[in-house]
Amino acid sequence: MTMKNNELETKSELQNESLFKGSLGRRSFLQYAGASAAGIALVAAGCKKDRGVENVMTGATLDFKNEIGVLNYAYALEQLEAAFYVKVASAPPSSFTTAQKAYFQDIQFHEIAHREFFKNVLSTAAIGSLEVDFSSIDFTSASGVLGAAMAFEDLGVAAYNGAGVRITTDAYLVAAGKIVSVEARHAAYIRDIISNGNFANLTELTALGADVAGGLDASLTPDKVLAANAAGKYIKTKINVINL
Repeated sequence: MTMKNNELETKSELQNESLFKGSLGRRSFLQYAGASAAGIALVAAGCKKDRGVENVMTGATLDFKNEIGVLNYAYALEQLEAAFYVKVASAPPSSFTTAQKAYFQDIQFHEIAHREFFKNVLSTAAIGSLEVDFSSIDFTSASGVLGAAMAFEDLGVAAYNGAGVRITTDAYLVAAGKIVSVEARHAAYIRDIISNGNFANLTELTALGADVAGGLDASLTPDKVLAANAAGKYIKTKINVINL
């Protein structure tokens, strides 16, 4: 039994490493996201008795008393981003160039993979699927789509940076670090389309309370990220935040 467990652990470690390293195609990465989370999912399942995170009729509860709440927080944000990019990729603005359409397709696959990664890691401890509201976004307008994409990506990076201090398990921290670096690449690309060389302009996040001094990227606490003037305005499902 011990030998079998060791074999499973070794296999899981190799899978998790392969997910974030190497040259995976976008579709392979998407297909691989579920299986590669198996090892970490065992840890999440082991915490479910004390997770304090549950699906409730009135919405979704994020309990930040432990790391499961942080993972669900990341899962909620990835659900939001994935939903946005799926909508854009299915019907991009007519003025998008061929290259822009291709890049938005790629970002869509990244965000879906991120969403499915957290869903599989959390297993039965995961919050339910969130209902989104993108009625304030004009998906026929290139400037409207790019502006929304910039807001989502900048906010996502700041959210990961702000939640990192709450993560104590190495495997979770490494995964979050590798995901946020991809989000930062998205943010830089989107900003460069809007205005070449604008990748370091974080004025909007500063207005939300982010500290960007000393050449560091923005960092926002969950309450600021989920506020009505940030991610909250796009999420119809009620988010209950406790033990923050």
